[in-house]
Amino acid sequence: MHKHLTLSVFLVVLLGISIGCNNRASDEQIQKDIQAKAAADAETKDSDVTVASKKGKVTLSGKVRTPAAQQKLEQIAREEPGAAEVDDQTSIEPDATQAVQAPPPAPAAPPVEKPKPQPIVVPAGTALTVRLGQALSSKTSQPGQTFLATLAQPVSVEGRTAIPAGATVSGTVVNAKAKGKFKCEGELTLALTNVTVKGHTYSIQTQTLENTVKGKGKRTAATTGGGAAGGALIGGLAGGGKGAGIGALVGAGAGLMGGAMTGNKQIEIPAESALSFQLSAPLTLPPGQ
Repeated sequence: MHKHLTLSVFLVVLLGISIGCNNRASDEQIQKDIQAKAAADAETKDSDVTVASKKGKVTLSGKVRTPAAQQKLEQIAREEPGAAEVDDQTSIEPDATQAVQAPPPAPAAPPVEKPKPQPIVVPAGTALTVRLGQALSSKTSQPGQTFLATLAQPVSVEGRTAIPAGATVSGTVVNAKAKGKFKCEGELTLALTNVTVKGHTYSIQTQTLENTVKGKGKRTAATTGGGAAGGALIGGLAGGGKGAGIGALVGAGAGLMGGAMTGNKQIEIPAESALSFQLSAPLTLPPGQ
């Protein structure tokens, strides 16, 4: 009797274990259920995940679109019957259309154009005071003869030096006529023709400087002595204002000699004499001069 009771109890326990095993969902079924629910859910249907189950431990791996999809997928796995544990190894990878796009770079600002340098215009009427490089005479100089000089004083335009002192200037003897003993008058007329600035030569137009000396006993032009200090201007030109006058920055041995003295002296302008001419037309120099 005792043996029969023991055998009955063993059979009941064995039957309960068998029923319990049959009621527990298989790992394969757990995987299929979670995948099906994830595919049907609007939040997780676009997720690329893999579901694995081993003895009720569910492992989720792959990529989801959003943090909300990740949470929803884990919730589906935990609520699955037979799932004893959930290991969520998914990562979030935003869709290209949902990714935060960097704003396009701002268009480059157009380059600021520097103002183009303007040419320098020396106006008509500007005085050019030059120092002769050679002596000139109504007796020995010839019409058309070229002479050289240097600018004695700089020329400025609007506060900028347009032509520096020392610039080379060339001119021409417009007319030269020796004075006779009696009625024939002596004449010496000069004009500037070119100026060289920083290696470039420019044509210029100036009023002529004309000095005339009459026959014996008549004084028609003022003179300056050779040894005086300071400066002087020769005016009173023949014809009541032909030309602009001849000036001299008088130094040792410099000056206008003999100009209209009585007797047969000629118009003599020694080397190093300073003469003042006026531009009769504007002089245009390129920028940067």
